[in-house]
Amino acid sequence: MVTRHDEAWRVTASVTDPEIPVLTIEDLGVLRAVELDPESGGERVTVTLTPTYSGCPAIDAMRDDVILALTAAGFADVEVRTTLSPAWTTDWMTDTGKQKLRDYGIAPPSGRAAFRPLSLSKGQVPVRVQLAVKCPRCRSLDTREVSHFGSTSCKALFECRACLEPFDHFKVL
Repeated sequence: MVTRHDEAWRVTASVTDPEIPVLTIEDLGVLRAVELDPESGGERVTVTLTPTYSGCPAIDAMRDDVILALTAAGFADVEVRTTLSPAWTTDWMTDTGKQKLRDYGIAPPSGRAAFRPLSLSKGQVPVRVQLAVKCPRCRSLDTREVSHFGSTSCKALFECRACLEPFDHFKVL
C-alpha cells in the first residue's frame, strides 16, 4: 500500500535539476528529507534540500519546482527548507545518477570526496594526484582539463584527445 508519505517522496524525488535536466534531485543527492505533519492530515509537507554548494543558483529553481510538483499532486501546504550542514558531497549522488550523467555526455565524479586526515611527520605535506577522467563519449582516458570551471561551478571543462570532443566533468566535491 502506497502511503501519503511515499507519494510525497515519489513526487519530490521526480523533480529534475534545472542545470542538468537528466538528473532528478534524488539522483543528485540534494533531496535530504520529506516529512508530513501528522496534525495536518498529511497535507502539510516539509522538504529539506542541501544545495551542491552554498552559492548554488539552482536551489531557488529546485525549491519552486518542488512546491509546484507537490501542489499539483494535491498537497495543500508545502515548505521547502535548505540546509548547508552537513555539506553536500558527490558521494551522495546515486549510481543511477552517475550513469545518467555518462549517457548525457558528462563525465561523472570518480572517487570519493570523503577522506581521513593523514598522519604526517613534521615537514611532510600530502600530495594531490590528478587521476585521468574518462571521456563519456569514447571512454578514452587520454583527456585533459581545459578549464577548471565548466558550464556550472561544480563542473570542469575537459577535452578528449582521442575523439577531440569537449565534455564537462562533474568534480568530486
